[in-house]
Amino acid sequence: MAAQTVLIVYAHQSAGSFNAAVKDAAVDALKKQGCNVLVSDLYEMKFKATATKEDIAGAVKNPEHFCYGNETMLAWQEGRLASDIVDEHKKLKEANLVIFQFPMYWFSVPAIMKGWMDRVLTLGFAYTLEKRYSEGIFRDKKAMLSFTTGSHETMFSSNGINGDMNVTLWPIQNGVLNYCGFQVLAPQISWAPTHLSPEAREGLLEGWRARLQGLLNEAPLTFPPVDIFDEGEGFQLKPEVREKQAESHFGLTVGHHLEKPLPPHNQMKAGV
Repeated sequence: MAAQTVLIVYAHQSAGSFNAAVKDAAVDALKKQGCNVLVSDLYEMKFKATATKEDIAGAVKNPEHFCYGNETMLAWQEGRLASDIVDEHKKLKEANLVIFQFPMYWFSVPAIMKGWMDRVLTLGFAYTLEKRYSEGIFRDKKAMLSFTTGSHETMFSSNGINGDMNVTLWPIQNGVLNYCGFQVLAPQISWAPTHLSPEAREGLLEGWRARLQGLLNEAPLTFPPVDIFDEGEGFQLKPEVREKQAESHFGLTVGHHLEKPLPPHNQMKAGV
Protein backbone atom coordinates (compact mmCIF):
# COMPACT_ATOMS: atom_id res chain seq x y z
CA MET A 1 0.00 0.00 0.00
CA ALA A 2 1.27 3.49 -0.83
CA ALA A 3 2.38 5.66 2.07
CA GLN A 4 -0.39 7.83 3.51
CA THR A 5 0.00 11.61 3.40
CA VAL A 6 -1.14 13.68 6.37
CA LEU A 7 -1.50 17.47 6.22
CA ILE A 8 -1.43 19.30 9.56
CA VAL A 9 -2.87 22.81 9.33
CA TYR A 10 -1.40 24.42 12.45
CA ALA A 11 -2.27 27.74 14.06
CA HIS A 12 -0.32 28.80 17.12
CA GLN A 13 2.11 31.66 17.54
CA SER A 14 4.52 29.91 19.93
CA ALA A 15 6.81 26.93 19.43
CA GLY A 16 6.76 26.55 23.23
CA SER A 17 2.97 26.07 23.39
CA PHE A 18 1.04 22.94 24.23
CA ASN A 19 -0.46 23.13 20.72
CA ALA A 20 3.08 22.93 19.33
CA ALA A 21 3.75 19.87 21.50
CA VAL A 22 0.57 18.18 20.24
CA LYS A 23 1.51 19.00 16.63
CA ASP A 24 5.07 17.73 17.12
CA ALA A 25 3.78 14.50 18.70
CA ALA A 26 1.61 13.91 15.62
CA VAL A 27 4.46 14.63 13.19
CA ASP A 28 6.77 12.26 15.07
CA ALA A 29 4.26 9.41 15.48
CA LEU A 30 2.95 9.58 11.91
CA LYS A 31 6.44 9.71 10.37
CA LYS A 32 7.37 6.63 12.40
CA GLN A 33 4.38 4.88 10.80
CA GLY A 34 5.82 5.71 7.37
CA CYS A 35 3.46 8.59 6.60
CA ASN A 36 4.43 11.58 4.54
CA VAL A 37 3.65 14.51 6.87
CA LEU A 38 3.10 18.05 5.57
CA VAL A 39 2.71 20.98 7.97
CA SER A 40 1.18 24.35 7.12
CA ASP A 41 2.36 26.54 10.02
CA LEU A 42 0.02 29.45 9.36
CA TYR A 43 1.58 32.09 11.64
CA GLU A 44 5.09 31.19 10.53
CA MET A 45 3.91 31.46 6.91
CA LYS A 46 2.20 34.79 7.71
CA PHE A 47 -0.77 33.27 5.93
CA LYS A 48 -3.20 35.89 4.62
CA ALA A 49 -6.56 35.46 6.33
CA THR A 50 -8.72 37.81 4.26
CA ALA A 51 -10.63 36.71 1.16
CA THR A 52 -10.05 39.56 -1.30
CA LYS A 53 -9.58 40.21 -5.01
CA GLU A 54 -5.81 40.11 -4.39
CA ASP A 55 -6.27 36.32 -4.35
CA ILE A 56 -6.73 36.51 -8.12
CA ALA A 57 -4.09 37.37 -10.73
CA GLY A 58 -5.40 39.51 -13.58
CA ALA A 59 -8.77 41.16 -14.07
CA VAL A 60 -11.90 40.06 -12.25
CA LYS A 61 -15.04 39.26 -14.22
CA ASN A 62 -17.35 41.68 -12.40
CA PRO A 63 -15.42 44.58 -10.77
CA GLU A 64 -18.68 46.43 -9.97
CA HIS A 65 -19.84 43.62 -7.69
CA PHE A 66 -16.97 41.38 -6.65
CA CYS A 67 -18.29 37.93 -5.69
CA TYR A 68 -15.41 36.02 -4.08
CA GLY A 69 -16.78 32.51 -4.64
CA ASN A 70 -17.55 32.92 -8.33
CA GLU A 71 -14.41 34.91 -9.12
CA THR A 72 -12.05 32.49 -7.36
CA MET A 73 -13.72 29.50 -9.02
CA LEU A 74 -13.05 31.10 -12.41
CA ALA A 75 -9.48 31.95 -11.39
CA TRP A 76 -8.96 28.35 -10.21
CA GLN A 77 -10.24 27.02 -13.55
CA GLU A 78 -7.93 29.39 -15.44
CA GLY A 79 -4.87 28.93 -13.18
CA ARG A 80 -4.98 32.52 -11.89
CA LEU A 81 -5.20 31.96 -8.12
CA ALA A 82 -2.63 33.44 -5.72
CA SER A 83 0.42 31.22 -5.22
CA ASP A 84 -0.21 30.68 -1.50
CA ILE A 85 -3.65 29.21 -2.27
CA VAL A 86 -2.21 27.04 -5.07
CA ASP A 87 0.45 25.71 -2.66
CA GLU A 88 -2.23 24.68 -0.15
CA HIS A 89 -4.33 23.11 -2.91
CA LYS A 90 -1.36 20.90 -3.82
CA LYS A 91 -0.98 19.75 -0.20
CA LEU A 92 -4.70 19.13 0.12
CA LYS A 93 -4.79 17.06 -3.07
CA GLU A 94 -1.99 14.86 -1.75
CA ALA A 95 -3.46 14.46 1.73
CA ASN A 96 -5.35 11.36 2.86
CA LEU A 97 -5.94 12.97 6.25
CA VAL A 98 -6.03 16.63 7.32
CA ILE A 99 -5.54 17.52 10.99
CA PHE A 100 -6.44 21.05 12.09
CA GLN A 101 -4.39 21.88 15.19
CA PHE A 102 -5.33 25.04 17.08
CA PRO A 103 -6.35 26.69 20.35
CA MET A 104 -10.10 27.29 20.44
CA TYR A 105 -10.83 31.01 20.05
CA TRP A 106 -14.35 32.21 20.85
CA PHE A 107 -15.82 28.70 20.43
CA SER A 108 -14.23 28.44 16.97
CA VAL A 109 -10.92 28.43 15.11
CA PRO A 110 -8.44 31.36 15.17
CA ALA A 111 -8.97 33.94 12.41
CA ILE A 112 -5.87 32.81 10.51
CA MET A 113 -7.24 29.26 10.31
CA LYS A 114 -10.70 30.48 9.34
CA GLY A 115 -8.91 32.43 6.59
CA TRP A 116 -7.27 29.20 5.43
CA MET A 117 -10.73 27.61 5.18
CA ASP A 118 -12.23 30.64 3.42
CA ARG A 119 -9.41 30.93 0.87
CA VAL A 120 -8.21 27.35 0.32
CA LEU A 121 -11.57 25.56 0.19
CA THR A 122 -12.26 27.19 -3.16
CA LEU A 123 -15.60 26.82 -4.92
CA GLY A 124 -15.07 24.22 -7.66
CA PHE A 125 -11.91 22.83 -6.08
CA ALA A 126 -13.36 21.85 -2.67
CA TYR A 127 -17.12 21.87 -3.24
CA THR A 128 -19.93 22.69 -5.63
CA LEU A 129 -23.68 22.84 -5.07
CA GLU A 130 -23.90 19.39 -6.68
CA LYS A 131 -20.88 17.94 -4.88
CA ARG A 132 -21.23 18.47 -1.14
CA TYR A 133 -21.83 16.53 2.06
CA SER A 134 -21.88 12.75 1.40
CA GLU A 135 -21.37 13.39 -2.33
CA GLY A 136 -18.58 15.89 -1.66
CA ILE A 137 -15.33 16.26 -3.55
CA PHE A 138 -13.19 15.12 -0.60
CA ARG A 139 -15.24 12.05 0.32
CA ASP A 140 -12.18 9.82 -0.02
CA LYS A 141 -10.23 11.93 2.48
CA LYS A 142 -10.45 12.19 6.26
CA ALA A 143 -10.22 15.31 8.40
CA MET A 144 -10.31 16.09 12.10
CA LEU A 145 -9.99 18.87 14.65
CA SER A 146 -7.34 18.72 17.38
CA PHE A 147 -7.53 21.66 19.73
CA THR A 148 -6.99 23.04 23.20
CA THR A 149 -9.61 24.80 25.30
CA GLY A 150 -9.31 27.48 27.96
CA SER A 151 -12.22 25.99 29.92
CA HIS A 152 -12.47 22.70 31.75
CA GLU A 153 -14.44 19.80 30.27
CA THR A 154 -17.25 20.19 32.84
CA MET A 155 -17.89 23.72 31.56
CA PHE A 156 -18.52 22.38 28.03
CA SER A 157 -21.13 19.83 29.13
CA SER A 158 -24.87 19.98 28.46
CA ASN A 159 -25.41 21.53 31.89
CA GLY A 160 -22.12 23.46 32.02
CA ILE A 161 -21.83 27.22 31.67
CA ASN A 162 -20.43 27.07 28.10
CA GLY A 163 -23.01 24.57 26.88
CA ASP A 164 -22.60 21.27 25.08
CA MET A 165 -19.33 20.90 23.14
CA ASN A 166 -21.21 18.78 20.58
CA VAL A 167 -23.20 21.90 19.67
CA THR A 168 -20.04 24.05 19.54
CA LEU A 169 -18.42 21.61 17.10
CA TRP A 170 -21.35 21.35 14.69
CA PRO A 171 -20.68 24.46 12.54
CA ILE A 172 -17.08 23.46 11.78
CA GLN A 173 -17.38 19.68 11.62
CA ASN A 174 -20.63 19.68 9.66
CA GLY A 175 -20.60 23.10 7.99
CA VAL A 176 -16.99 23.00 6.76
CA LEU A 177 -15.50 19.50 6.87
CA ASN A 178 -18.54 17.33 6.17
CA TYR A 179 -19.81 19.94 3.70
CA CYS A 180 -16.67 19.39 1.59
CA GLY A 181 -17.21 15.64 1.81
CA PHE A 182 -14.47 14.80 4.31
CA GLN A 183 -14.97 11.75 6.50
CA VAL A 184 -14.76 13.52 9.87
CA LEU A 185 -12.87 11.74 12.63
CA ALA A 186 -13.75 12.38 16.27
CA PRO A 187 -12.00 15.48 17.60
CA GLN A 188 -8.95 15.33 19.84
CA ILE A 189 -9.73 17.77 22.63
CA SER A 190 -7.02 18.81 25.07
CA TRP A 191 -9.08 20.28 27.89
CA ALA A 192 -7.64 23.37 29.63
CA PRO A 193 -3.94 22.45 29.49
CA THR A 194 -2.88 25.78 31.04
CA HIS A 195 -4.67 24.74 34.24
CA LEU A 196 -2.89 21.37 34.44
CA SER A 197 0.34 20.22 36.03
CA PRO A 198 3.25 19.30 33.72
CA GLU A 199 2.56 15.64 34.53
CA ALA A 200 -1.09 15.96 33.54
CA ARG A 201 -0.14 17.72 30.30
CA GLU A 202 2.27 14.88 29.53
CA GLY A 203 -0.63 12.50 30.18
CA LEU A 204 -2.68 14.30 27.51
CA LEU A 205 0.20 13.94 25.05
CA GLU A 206 0.55 10.24 25.85
CA GLY A 207 -3.16 9.74 25.17
CA TRP A 208 -2.76 11.49 21.80
CA ARG A 209 0.31 9.41 20.92
CA ALA A 210 -1.64 6.25 21.70
CA ARG A 211 -4.54 7.37 19.52
CA LEU A 212 -2.19 8.23 16.66
CA GLN A 213 -1.17 4.58 16.37
CA GLY A 214 -4.56 3.68 14.93
CA LEU A 215 -5.78 7.08 13.75
CA LEU A 216 -5.69 6.35 10.01
CA ASN A 217 -7.96 3.34 10.47
CA GLU A 218 -10.54 5.00 12.71
CA ALA A 219 -14.21 5.02 11.71
CA PRO A 220 -15.58 8.53 11.13
CA LEU A 221 -18.45 10.32 12.82
CA THR A 222 -21.89 9.74 11.30
CA PHE A 223 -23.61 12.39 9.20
CA PRO A 224 -26.82 11.94 7.19
CA PRO A 225 -26.38 11.21 3.48
CA VAL A 226 -27.63 13.71 0.91
CA ASP A 227 -30.16 11.26 -0.53
CA ILE A 228 -32.41 11.33 2.56
CA PHE A 229 -33.25 14.96 1.80
CA ASP A 230 -35.78 15.96 -0.88
CA GLU A 231 -34.34 18.57 -3.24
CA GLY A 232 -37.80 19.30 -4.64
CA GLU A 233 -39.01 20.20 -1.15
CA GLY A 234 -36.22 22.60 -0.25
CA PHE A 235 -33.86 19.82 0.90
CA GLN A 236 -36.13 18.75 3.75
CA LEU A 237 -35.86 15.28 5.24
CA LYS A 238 -37.96 12.85 3.24
CA PRO A 239 -41.25 11.85 4.94
CA GLU A 240 -40.25 8.18 5.20
CA VAL A 241 -37.07 9.16 7.05
CA ARG A 242 -39.03 11.35 9.45
CA GLU A 243 -41.48 8.51 10.05
CA LYS A 244 -38.67 6.09 10.80
CA GLN A 245 -37.00 8.60 13.12
CA ALA A 246 -40.30 9.22 14.93
CA GLU A 247 -39.73 5.99 16.86
CA SER A 248 -36.36 7.17 18.16
CA HIS A 249 -35.97 9.00 21.46
CA PHE A 250 -33.23 11.14 19.88
CA GLY A 251 -32.89 13.36 16.84
CA LEU A 252 -30.68 12.32 13.93
CA THR A 253 -27.76 14.63 14.71
CA VAL A 254 -26.97 17.79 16.67
CA GLY A 255 -28.24 19.86 13.74
CA HIS A 256 -31.06 17.57 12.57
CA HIS A 257 -32.52 17.20 16.05
CA LEU A 258 -36.19 17.14 14.94
CA GLU A 259 -37.03 18.96 18.19
CA LYS A 260 -35.94 15.89 20.18
CA PRO A 261 -33.07 15.37 22.63
CA LEU A 262 -29.70 15.55 20.89
CA PRO A 263 -28.07 12.18 20.26
CA PRO A 264 -25.34 11.88 22.94
CA HIS A 265 -21.71 12.47 21.87
CA ASN A 266 -22.88 12.97 18.27
CA GLN A 267 -19.95 15.22 17.34
CA MET A 268 -17.39 13.70 19.70
CA LYS A 269 -17.51 9.93 19.32
CA ALA A 270 -17.82 7.66 16.27
CA GLY A 271 -20.38 4.89 16.17
CA VAL A 272 -22.91 6.44 18.57
